[in-house]
Amino acid sequence: MKVIAVIPCYNEEKTIGQIVKALIPLVSQVIVSDDHSTDGTAKVAKKAGAHVTINPGVRGTGSNTRNGIEQAKVLHPDIIVTLDGDGQHSPDDLPNLVKPITEGKADIVIGSRLFSIMPRYRSLGNTIILWLYNIGHKIKIPDAQSGFRAYSKLAADILKIEERGFGFSTETIIKARQAELRIVWVPVQTTYTDDCHSQNLIIHGLSVAYKTIWWRLKIKLLGNRK
Repeated sequence: MKVIAVIPCYNEEKTIGQIVKALIPLVSQVIVSDDHSTDGTAKVAKKAGAHVTINPGVRGTGSNTRNGIEQAKVLHPDIIVTLDGDGQHSPDDLPNLVKPITEGKADIVIGSRLFSIMPRYRSLGNTIILWLYNIGHKIKIPDAQSGFRAYSKLAADILKIEERGFGFSTETIIKARQAELRIVWVPVQTTYTDDCHSQNLIIHGLSVAYKTIWWRLKIKLLGNRK
């Protein structure tokens, strides 16, 4: 199957080159969607072999991810994989991530992280958001925030990211569940660095928590408990 990797980036010149080089043997093409970085992210990514696109919309992780996915769809892939550009995700996990789709068992596959090895502020935020998502559902999910995901062609065509910021992570899962797409979680490796800013992550966490509630209410998920 034709697999395209999409990496939304902002100021990731330290890690993006290594990630692109590791992905190239595993996929048909690597697309780096740059959210107007002020460092050499775009230059390093291009030198490593990626196709670089600049986010034409309003800046934000959701908007930037949408741009990368839309650019990938032009190439008519069977599967689109998204992953972070900060080195948190291991390209080595990509074959296992896409496997449920290639076997016809899933429309979306999400890399499930181990919360116990996360920095405390990340783990707490993810746990709260996960609770807000799972409450009222019969089937509980293990990770709602992971950016390491694989989308089938069907899922990529159906799901339209509207959120500009980090809220897109739960927006897409809520929409996928409402559309009765098959969602599978597989365990993935994660690496956390000291470059993370806890204050920004707390702000982002509160925003995602609000958006999780907002999207659930908006599309009336409480009437479709699966």
